[in-house]
Amino acid sequence: MDTRIRDSLVISAFYQAIGRQHPSEGLIVHTDRGAQYTSQRFQALLERYGCQQSMSRKGNPYDNAVMESFYRTLKRELVQDDCYDNHPEQARMEIFKYIEIYYNTKRIHSSLGWLSPEQFELQNCQNP
Repeated sequence: MDTRIRDSLVISAFYQAIGRQHPSEGLIVHTDRGAQYTSQRFQALLERYGCQQSMSRKGNPYDNAVMESFYRTLKRELVQDDCYDNHPEQARMEIFKYIEIYYNTKRIHSSLGWLSPEQFELQNCQNP
């Protein structure tokens, strides 16, 4: 997380995800059309790891409905009415805890058959 969206932010997040999940070649990376995702550096990184980029159509947030739903849930359940004293650091920590300790491990989702993301992944995905 950062206070500005730059290609270095999404590149760092991509490296973190690759290091954590170790996906096989052919991974589909769905993004919107933001400059950080269309940058030459990010495009080269996807190519280097054999990833295929899938972008939302211009002006159509429904192409990425699952992520849009996540952002709405995050805002509604965590961020909406909170004020952070040490804005960037405190917000970063609270969002990290929400995602890693609650959302991924405990919060069930209808789109995942009423499982948490962690449970769904354990049942349906195999990592090398």
